[in-house]
Amino acid sequence: MVFATNNEHKLREIRQILGDKIEIQSLAEIGCTEEIPEDADTLEGNALQKARYVAEKYGVDCFADDTGLHVDALDGAPGVFTARFGTMNGFGDSHDATANIRCLLAKMEGKQNRNCRFRTVIALVRQGTEGRLEEHLFEGIVEGKVVTELRGENGFGYDPVFEVEETGLTFAEMGPEGKNAVSHRARAVAQLAEFLK
Repeated sequence: MVFATNNEHKLREIRQILGDKIEIQSLAEIGCTEEIPEDADTLEGNALQKARYVAEKYGVDCFADDTGLHVDALDGAPGVFTARFGTMNGFGDSHDATANIRCLLAKMEGKQNRNCRFRTVIALVRQGTEGRLEEHLFEGIVEGKVVTELRGENGFGYDPVFEVEETGLTFAEMGPEGKNAVSHRARAVAQLAEFLK
């Protein structure tokens, strides 16, 4: 099955979560090098857009994810713009994790309410009966808070500033196994795996 990403961090994480249950291929492994549109205004819309594109163009079963960080004090932002948050606010280049974190911490300065959640939506598009494509959505959520400074050496993206409510550690302090036990992506992938069984 194809995972519509070329993000090595995400690919490694998904493969670790699924283990040897399902063989996962990246976009590069099926020869998909084009930039896939991702301009919907919801996580669900973006995930479906990517999975549909690959399933229709390459004729393979495909799943895609989109993840948003939703911060209460910022009225749910960055949300669907999580990956581009820094760029949109003049903090650096597109998909730059350091710029995203700097932007988030700047916007959270002086805010008492630091509650937030990570939400991942996975869209699965696969061949159904009579040659029609079937679409399924899965969701994973983890509650936490935005910490005031970077903590931990592991992970990627916002991991050093997202403290998981149930552990008191940032994702970056947990290491891959710890993160994969509780993360939003892991929870969505667990639903996907259960469905595929």
